[in-house]
Amino acid sequence: MTGLHKRFWFLAGLGIMLDGFDFFIIGVANPLIKEDFGASAWQTGLVSSAAILGAMFGAAFLGPLGDKLGRRRIFKYDLIMFVLFSVACMVAPDLWFLIASRFFLGVAIGLDYPIAASYLAEILPQHNRGRWLVSAFSLQAVGMLLGALVGVLVLLALPEVNSWRWMLGFGVVPAIIIIFLRRATPESPRWLAQNGRDKEAEEIAERLTGSPVRVTEKDRERHAEPAEGLKALWQPQLFRKDMIRRTVFTSVPWFLMDIAVYGVGIFTPTLLAAMAIAGPDATFIADDIASTEGTAFLDIFLVLGFIGAILLVERLGRIPLQLIGFAMMAIGLVLLGYTSGLPGGGDQHLAWIFLGFALFNFFMNMGPNATTYALPAEVFPSDIRAAGHGFAAGTAKLGAAIGVFFFPILLDEVGQPALLYGLAVVSVIALIITWVLRIEPAGKSLDEISGRKASAISPRPTPA
Repeated sequence: MTGLHKRFWFLAGLGIMLDGFDFFIIGVANPLIKEDFGASAWQTGLVSSAAILGAMFGAAFLGPLGDKLGRRRIFKYDLIMFVLFSVACMVAPDLWFLIASRFFLGVAIGLDYPIAASYLAEILPQHNRGRWLVSAFSLQAVGMLLGALVGVLVLLALPEVNSWRWMLGFGVVPAIIIIFLRRATPESPRWLAQNGRDKEAEEIAERLTGSPVRVTEKDRERHAEPAEGLKALWQPQLFRKDMIRRTVFTSVPWFLMDIAVYGVGIFTPTLLAAMAIAGPDATFIADDIASTEGTAFLDIFLVLGFIGAILLVERLGRIPLQLIGFAMMAIGLVLLGYTSGLPGGGDQHLAWIFLGFALFNFFMNMGPNATTYALPAEVFPSDIRAAGHGFAAGTAKLGAAIGVFFFPILLDEVGQPALLYGLAVVSVIALIITWVLRIEPAGKSLDEISGRKASAISPRPTPA
């Protein structure tokens, strides 16, 4: 793992940080947006899910462009979109303009997922590849903490209903910095080799490894014939007989996880406010500040969970971590469901509430929230890696949209206990599917995992 590896790892992972920031900040802004525009429960669900639906479209349908046009080129465009539509959200004159802007903001976020993951999988050395992939995704927690900090500071400085505009607009600042830093990122050598650009591939690979390399004839072979035109955006290769298990294994558990993760995660401030942690006589703004501060405290367990994943992903493997994570998420949700049905008040009641959230947050990030990001970047062949990861991420964002859209509606209809018990069942189903279809990439090269016999870029002996 050279200094260049680490530099390009950091630049690729920064886009994930923006996703974490947006993930958190919309949860803080939601109560204010609802109050400002007088939004109903289903309109609040649309505001929350619009960016996630956009991310689904960006990942699943535009992600394959990274296989056709290259990883680096897409890096240039997605964050420019993020900046433009963050500004549009900030100045939104009405609810529907805000929803549309949030959708296109999500397209930019979704597009970054498969490109960053494919790029990282292709430049990282085999040893500790999973650890560095998980480390990149852990920057999502950094984005969440940034969102917590921004949310609390904005609410304290401007305790007004329309302060949500400054929260959503703040994302422009880190996005512009990332655009500047990414300008010198090179193309993936594996992608270059697969597309006949041998000299460039060898030069970049030699820069990364510090050793001479050569592209072989095997490196130019494609796993599947590339699709043309609009069909390329759907990538039917993912549903071939030799790929269908990988497609289901990487997409369905991620889909189910995101129903719970985004539903609970985005509405954690709402849940805490409903549990009256600020006290029964607190004002609307005081409730939002208290719940935001409580959520920021709980986000510490997100960071600790990612640290656990980074330390254990190579020792235990991706599958054991994913199984343990789903099991403990279910336990945390059951505890929250039971506690939320009890009469409120008292330090003991609050302690049980925070324990449930802490278990959910810690094991979510130690397990499936980290592994579901890494697995599709490893199990698909290079020529459809962005398509495979994009489809899995897009499917996950569909689950996230379902969770976020229906969460406030079901919260009103069936109440907190039943909703949280239902999400616990979803986590158990994801555990079962993971076990049945498991593919463990730990300790294997990308070519071993994808079924190829030759390395995509082969070492060339240094002349004596």
